[in-house]
Amino acid sequence: MTTLEVSAHMTVRPGQLEGFKKQAAECIRITREQDTHTLRYDWFLSSDGTECEVREAYTGPEGLIEHNTHILEARMKLFKDYADNHFMTVYGEPSQPLLDLLKAHAAGFKWFCFVQGLEPRCSEEVP
Repeated sequence: MTTLEVSAHMTVRPGQLEGFKKQAAECIRITREQDTHTLRYDWFLSSDGTECEVREAYTGPEGLIEHNTHILEARMKLFKDYADNHFMTVYGEPSQPLLDLLKAHAAGFKWFCFVQGLEPRCSEEVP
């Protein structure tokens, strides 16, 4: 597993859904325009609009560090005004700089290292 994947969970503050959506759009805009190692950054809302999951993927730990630098101000506004209960689940190989960043981050986190998965298979024999 060479990529680093993240699932971030948060709750939307009561009465703040529209502001939350606007701030999420700002985070996505910044990511699209500035990040160079982000492979995925998709936001999902629960059907009742009270919870959000963000699915993220990076080329490696340096990608999440870069992303954090770019969206720092926008993310601070998101949690200051619109969201609470931020928790991240990280999938991949840890790096010390990223571990240090996550420990300094206000969110809780849990880290999972890859053990085993599906191996790529060819559907036909190659001559």
